[in-house]
Amino acid sequence: MNSAKISIRFFDDREVRAVWDEQNTKWWFSVLDIVAALNNQDDYTKTRNYWKYLKAKLKKENNELVSATTQLKLLANDGKRYLTDMLDYNGIIALGKKFPGKKANRFIEWFTYSDESIDGKSKIKAYALFESSFINSIEVGTTKGLQQIHAYLFGGLYDFAGQIRQKNISKGGFQFAVSHFLGDTLKQIEALPETTFDEIVNKYVEMNIAHPFMEGNGRSARMWLDLMLKKRLKKSVDWSKISKRDYMNAMMLSPTKGSVLKTLLENALTTKINDREMFMKGIDYSYYYEEND
Repeated sequence: MNSAKISIRFFDDREVRAVWDEQNTKWWFSVLDIVAALNNQDDYTKTRNYWKYLKAKLKKENNELVSATTQLKLLANDGKRYLTDMLDYNGIIALGKKFPGKKANRFIEWFTYSDESIDGKSKIKAYALFESSFINSIEVGTTKGLQQIHAYLFGGLYDFAGQIRQKNISKGGFQFAVSHFLGDTLKQIEALPETTFDEIVNKYVEMNIAHPFMEGNGRSARMWLDLMLKKRLKKSVDWSKISKRDYMNAMMLSPTKGSVLKTLLENALTTKINDREMFMKGIDYSYYYEEND
């Protein structure tokens, strides 16, 4: 299970974890994650007890849903792996139908949505990067390195993949670096030191302010940041430890108050720089940060 492919999706800001079954070529989804999401429940014990009650009820009704469950090990909050009930795609839809109300309908609609969007396709490319030898050829801390990442993630999806923008852009009233001076700005950022944690984060903040691409800046820059941390400090960020709200708030403050972002990132640093599961979780969270609420 340590090498299993694990994916995280988010329903109403709640994790829904899945494990890939290579032998049967399908995903298994955590029942408890879905029960917690549908009941809007934060208490693990109450969630587990509710599933226990529902499972007994279904068994009494001779519902096939109970026999369709399998058990796989998932990482718990205490850092250990425990066997937990899992259902496949069809099982989750059947489970969702056992819950009353509009929320269950919305969940099924969300769950069955086929993600053929640019973000969905780009995320698959991001997953593939871990297995790719290309990741070792990316220049670290340079503009070219960031362009390489962007081109890999969005190649074939955006016609400007890997290309520095030539138009001005803004977000939420914040004007990013003026396109006319962007070339010089990027040279200045590239020349910034990156030997300490503070220097690396400062460089990352400046690159975010520059926002060199028309789209896809955040996802590319977070990988760029991790590659610097990995090379210089033998560390990377465990993005699953940083909530979307905290991250977005820290990034908004970063041009004038970088200490908030530094504290947030420092508390999430890990030495597991070659851990496949952590990399995949990082991709899930990184793409989730960019989803519109």
